[in-house]
Amino acid sequence: MQIVFVSSEVAPWSKTGGLADVCGSLPQALVARGHRVMVIAPKYQNGSKSDVLYEGAFDTCVKAKLGCFGGEQEVGYFHQMKNGVDYVFVDHPSFHRKGGLYGDSYGVYGDNQFRFTLLSHAACEAPLQLPFAECGGYYGQDVVFVANDWHAGLVPTLVASKYRPHGVYKDARTICAIHNILHQGAEPSTTFPNLGVPNEWYGALEYQYPEHMRAHELDEGRVVNILKGAIATSDRVLTVSQGYAYEITTPEGGQGMEGLLLSRQNRLDGIANGIDMDEWNPEADADCAAAFTVTDMSGKLECKRALQKELGLPQRDDVPLMGFIGRLDWQKGPDLLQNALHDMMREDVQVVMLGSGLPELEDFMRWAESTYPDKFRGWVGFSVPMAHRITAGCDILLMPSRFEPCGLNQLYAMRYGTLPIAHATGGLKDTITAYNAFGDADKVLAGTADYNQGEGVGTGWLFKDMNADALMWAVRSACDVYRSEPKMWRAMQTQAMTQDLSWDNAATKWEKVFEWSKIDPPHCG
Repeated sequence: MQIVFVSSEVAPWSKTGGLADVCGSLPQALVARGHRVMVIAPKYQNGSKSDVLYEGAFDTCVKAKLGCFGGEQEVGYFHQMKNGVDYVFVDHPSFHRKGGLYGDSYGVYGDNQFRFTLLSHAACEAPLQLPFAECGGYYGQDVVFVANDWHAGLVPTLVASKYRPHGVYKDARTICAIHNILHQGAEPSTTFPNLGVPNEWYGALEYQYPEHMRAHELDEGRVVNILKGAIATSDRVLTVSQGYAYEITTPEGGQGMEGLLLSRQNRLDGIANGIDMDEWNPEADADCAAAFTVTDMSGKLECKRALQKELGLPQRDDVPLMGFIGRLDWQKGPDLLQNALHDMMREDVQVVMLGSGLPELEDFMRWAESTYPDKFRGWVGFSVPMAHRITAGCDILLMPSRFEPCGLNQLYAMRYGTLPIAHATGGLKDTITAYNAFGDADKVLAGTADYNQGEGVGTGWLFKDMNADALMWAVRSACDVYRSEPKMWRAMQTQAMTQDLSWDNAATKWEKVFEWSKIDPPHCG
């Protein structure tokens, strides 16, 4: 197949989260399976390193004139082939600024609707206009578009409303990939004419906020919602875990889209992400003190000792070392750790937190470190090498997220034999197998356990209620196994480390969705 991913970010060129990792790694796994894949993202210029990042990309000299925002907008395309994938970068002055990808210290950019409308229009033109003379020629019309989150959400709507009625892309299919439904690209309804969508398709994007979400009693709450349009007009909808696919059809998780998603449930799928098995490899991690494998874990103990030494914690092999890596915000649940801290510090444990975000939570980390100097360390900020060292050196990873579409840190942790304690939500529930006290540790260690018959021991702990008591139940259970049942602990590490967490495994499941989309007739929206 010919597959076109459209995304606001793609690693390693641009990244704020897991979306960039998906669009950087999954396409390469699909190419390895015989498909032809293009990834389309903005060509950002937001710092001194930007030119270096895009050094391998050349100007195609193709200019596309796009009809939106009251006139004709011109964009250029840069191209770079990497591991068989055509990475295409849309160039326009609106992507050149000093702040982040979506905003700066003053908040989100006021012209994001304009910027990502351009991205979607440019993406629709790319398969038709880019010749790729030495790379297989034009992609043409027989493609599968994967529109990631609201930033690329106009792609399905444009294909359905602007191209198919004129016989273009009649054999193409569109997939709306939802990584986080919280962000929907909603703007006042008066901005609809800017989008370059035919007037008769206004209903596909129209959304009305419920009364309690409106600014005042005279506000009717009417907006154009780009993600809603993508869900309504795409041929299939895909999320990043089966658990999240269910949660977004409920009032608690749907963020107002649950009714629409329920109506499309027969074309809604969930596939958990994979990870880069080379970047996250305990056998060859340059950021860690020692290498280790599932058959020789001695290096993991060296990593633990090195981490304790680096952080100034007492170097003890017998104490469970627990880590948290993530944004300090409401979604990731660090406030739950704050609520449980006093109880946690009564246990014989050590805790290290790495992250930045809400100032009050950053202050909490500093306070906790000064209050419990022998048990707690807080690293305010973010460091990729430190994230690797925490993942390798800790015994337990804490992930108390309120919601988590997929999550990657728990996958990294299990790859390194670090057992996660997580809230049973979304992708965390899908990817972590709960501790099974009745599993057969001997069979797991021997590699003969039948996991389908309940012989597995689990890969971590899940707690259902989002409160400190539930978290502490999981912490105490994990610490008890760590101290009292070394064979069980080792078996859990073995089960965690021998899972297939690769992108190739995820790619086989994505292929099925692509095949299903081609079997079905185009969705009319």
